[in-house]
Amino acid sequence: MMTEIDSILDPIQRLPCRKWLAQVMLILSMLGLTLTGCAGWQPPPAGFDDSVLRVRAVTAEVRGVKLNAAVLSSGDSQRMFGANINAAGVQPVWIEVENTTGQMLWLLRSGTDPDLFSPLEVAWSFHTSFANETNAQLDDHFHSLSFQNPIAPGTKQSGVIFTNPHQQSRLLNIDILGQGQLFPFTLFLTVPDDQTDNHAIALDNVYQLIEAATDDYQNTDTFRARLEQLPCCASSADGNAAGDPLNVILVGNFADIVTALVRRGFRNSELEFDNAQRLYGRPPDLVGRKSAMGGMPANWVRVWVAPFRNQGETVFVAQAGRRLGWRLKEVENEDLMLNPNVDEVRNLLIQDMLYSNGLSKIAFVSGVGPTSPGELRGSLGGASYHTDGQRAVLFLVTRPLSLSDVQILDWHPALKLREADAVKELENDGN
Repeated sequence: MMTEIDSILDPIQRLPCRKWLAQVMLILSMLGLTLTGCAGWQPPPAGFDDSVLRVRAVTAEVRGVKLNAAVLSSGDSQRMFGANINAAGVQPVWIEVENTTGQMLWLLRSGTDPDLFSPLEVAWSFHTSFANETNAQLDDHFHSLSFQNPIAPGTKQSGVIFTNPHQQSRLLNIDILGQGQLFPFTLFLTVPDDQTDNHAIALDNVYQLIEAATDDYQNTDTFRARLEQLPCCASSADGNAAGDPLNVILVGNFADIVTALVRRGFRNSELEFDNAQRLYGRPPDLVGRKSAMGGMPANWVRVWVAPFRNQGETVFVAQAGRRLGWRLKEVENEDLMLNPNVDEVRNLLIQDMLYSNGLSKIAFVSGVGPTSPGELRGSLGGASYHTDGQRAVLFLVTRPLSLSDVQILDWHPALKLREADAVKELENDGN
């Protein structure tokens, strides 16, 4: 006996194969049109009111170039673009540049985010099937609201750039290029959709710690001695166990240091196991991570504000590390064990800062304590490492600097010893 389903399918089954396939494709196409038609993009009303953005915008000025910037909320992006861009994994940032100089200016987008999204790339994520005319209209709308170069003398230009998300608080780097000069901006912007602004609270704590630093070393030898007297490592919360080595010192303005890290791909990313490391009786004040391919965490830097300064500049004590294992292998965050070769990560951080265009001077001091050949020193969570015992001291300033501007200070014989070893190895090879 033929069932109800058989009676429906039987006419189709009796069709020749090609006709049957055509019927199925037609049905699927009609179904697709029905579904996508309900979710199609609708253009928002003309004339977006940017006054809500101006209220919370952060303003800065550099040599006749004035900048206003604000992160769009989900509601802002819906009203402005007719789509919730934030929910698509993109953080739109509104920028306004006023040019009172006598030269043509250009905003360098890659200086803000090397992985920046293009307007049409973002628009494409909202395309629907069988809606070519609407999709083209959507593309035009997104492009028209994006920031457009150049900024002519005596004019004001505004628009949106589409960046990767920063949670809670965003550090925004903006580089504006003129005729033979750069106008660099560093702004801290609130992220309006985040209701638990723990990072903003953390930034407040950082500024309080910076203000509380009392001792200010004006003499280089005294400052070097102070760095060498720092403990070799962080410790556990109870102070009874040694943690990872304190192998980096960062000296400079807070914004310049964070800018250099961000320009080299570091993002604020604090995990629970970072808080196990304690210095000055507290967990790290900031933690940055530089993601590897596939979004896996590769290198990290944990940072503490030191209770002293160097010639008026803030001093930060840091740990540069990397997890054990191959970075392409998926691993849970709680399993991120320290890679024993901490010196390699320290040296990679030096190279990152070199290419950040903000590094002015490099030096080395002792204080970590070297391990013997084949020796491993224990750390928290069962980790272990080997090291030459040196701390890198990195002095950072407002960008831009070139590689040829960087000075290598003769504070420690480590570099000379390595050069001597290299010469000796060449001589031995020659013999």
